[in-house]
Amino acid sequence: MKRRSDAKKGKPKKKKAFGGRRAKFCKFCVEKSLMIDYKDVKTLQAFTPERGKVLPRRTSGVCAVHQRALVEAIKRARNIALLPFATD
Repeated sequence: MKRRSDAKKGKPKKKKAFGGRRAKFCKFCVEKSLMIDYKDVKTLQAFTPERGKVLPRRTSGVCAVHQRALVEAIKRARNIALLPFATD
């Protein structure tokens, strides 16, 4: 039985890195003047897809501190009917 390393004459096999993914950064940390406000519907809609769910941190790229504030602002906006709870 031949091994793969035998076929390449002793050269170790290199592991492939994942595709050219770039690091995600927190939009709110970069722009320090940007505040998370429940009345700013345009900003909050960027973090809720059509179905109305809140995007997770790994998808949106927001840091933990701002994700908690973002979720709280979205909940407040839903309670006063600025954002829908769900779509039909």
